[in-house]
Amino acid sequence: MTTSTRPWKIPESVLVVIHTPALDVLLIRRADADDFWQSVTGSKDVADEPLALTAAREVAEETGFACGEGSPLAPRLRDWQLQNIYEIYPRWRARYAPGVTHNTEHLFGLCLPERIDPVLNPREHTAWQWLPYRDAADACFSPSNAEAILLLPQFRA
Repeated sequence: MTTSTRPWKIPESVLVVIHTPALDVLLIRRADADDFWQSVTGSKDVADEPLALTAAREVAEETGFACGEGSPLAPRLRDWQLQNIYEIYPRWRARYAPGVTHNTEHLFGLCLPERIDPVLNPREHTAWQWLPYRDAADACFSPSNAEAILLLPQFRA
């Protein structure tokens, strides 16, 4: 089932902090909110979709980086075994079933060997930037995204 045929978004998602060994972080700017810089995020397509598959799919859709099973970057995608539960912003709540107000977000990291230019999906994101991790955390609109980026030194490859 694809997103276009599913009536409601699943309130379970991934956040993937893409970074280098030097702790530079890739941020992308949302197309629907010009001042919202973030890491890769996205919801499961189906309830039983494995989180690692969701993470790899979202990274590929949003940046063009292939990190799914069998790709050279696959070993660099790491599940941090952490999650955030947060209130869904009111501007996006209509995408979810009536009464759904919170999302569970699972944290992943993707360590690239160096800064690589992403290929953005212009329907989702309009710009990108690489920043040192503390600056990237300051630039994020989402507090949970900023907190995840600040954890990055603990998950250095």
